[in-house]
Formats: sequence, structure tokens, C-alpha cells
Amino acid sequence: MAGAFSLVIETSTPHASILLVRPDGTIERRGFRSDRNHNALLFEPLRELLRDGVGREIGLVLVGSGPGSYSGTRVGIAAAQGVAIAAGCPAIALPSILAVPSAADGARCLAVGDARRGVFWTAMTENHRLPHEPALCDAEELTALVAQAAADGQAVFSLEEPARFPLPPELAAKVTMEVPDAARLWNAWANTDAQSRREWSAEIPQPLYLKPPHITPANRPWLAPP
Repeated sequence: MAGAFSLVIETSTPHASILLVRPDGTIERRGFRSDRNHNALLFEPLRELLRDGVGREIGLVLVGSGPGSYSGTRVGIAAAQGVAIAAGCPAIALPSILAVPSAADGARCLAVGDARRGVFWTAMTENHRLPHEPALCDAEELTALVAQAAADGQAVFSLEEPARFPLPPELAAKVTMEVPDAARLWNAWANTDAQSRREWSAEIPQPLYLKPPHITPANRPWLAPP
């Protein structure tokens, strides 16, 4: 819809944010912090941004898909879909790890996270997109990947405290904790390539959970069948 407003929702971490982009490019932002009750805190700031009939003029809704908080990501996606249905516009999910400071300029970065039970996940961000789906790895592989990224001069970040990763102190110091933000999610959408936009637009919004089919096993040739 030409000249329509755009709404951006990012709730994959306790530091949630919502952005309204006006037709003239100006923005209005709301943010809040919540560890477990995004569903209770999201709707008041959302209502504020959609006041005065703005909700009927929304032409695009973007939402962060994680990986991140299970409940927070689901609440954000549900809200995005609700607004999109009411406005008759698309709701499109983008990986939240594209919306952190290190990835804001499209630089090649390594994102790492804890998939629990001694398993970790990694994902590469580059040019405001994920060249590949997140992959699972063990502690030894995580150490090797972080060491390689650091040696290559790439930023390594996590949405969680770096202390939770079983890394040598010198490598743990290379991992920064970063928070996705709705403004940077909008930036990723605005700056990525047309192919990525088409792929995101064709998918039903859903959380980027750390299990199949959204995550792939690490490439371990020694485990491959003969």
C-alpha cells in the first residue's frame, strides 16, 4: 500500500521494542523490559502506536523470529499476525539476530547461543541475511568456530550472557552480549537483497526454534554413514 505505515515488533529477548515507521520516514518507538510476561506488557505500547486510526493504515508488519525467548517470540509473532489480519497487509518474520549492533552494517558476524543439554547453536550473518540456517554443535566445535571467527576478525555475539558458554577465558572475552532492536530489524529489511525479501515474504511467520526443520546438524563427516 503506497504511503502506508509500517510496524516492526521485536520481542525475542527481555528487552522488547516496537517501531512505527510513518509514510514520511519518521519513526516512533516504544520499548519495555520483561523476563516472562511479554503478553501482559506488549499490548499497551502497541495500542499507543496504533492510536488515531493508524492501525487501519498499516501496510507492512515485520517481526523478529529469534532464536530467543520461546514465549516472547511467539507473543510477538501472534501480535504481528493479528495487526496484519486487521489491516489486510503482510506479516513477515526476519531472524532477530540480524537486528543487533554488530550486524547492523551488514558485516559478517558469528552468532552463538545455548541450545541446552550440552548443545549449542551458531549462525553466520552477512549482508543483512543468514547465508545458511543455524547449525547445532558441541562445546569443542563451538570453541573452534569462535576461535576461527576471532582469527578472521569477525564479531562474535550472543543474545545471552557469554559466561554460559564453555569457552576458554580468552575466547569468552571475544563474545559480546547484544540485544535485537526493532529499529535494526527495520534496517535489516531495508538493506537486504530482493531475493531475501521474497523468501521471507513467502514464509508463514513462525519462531526460529532450535530444532528441525529450522536448524541443521553441524557438518560432521566422521558421523556420516559409509
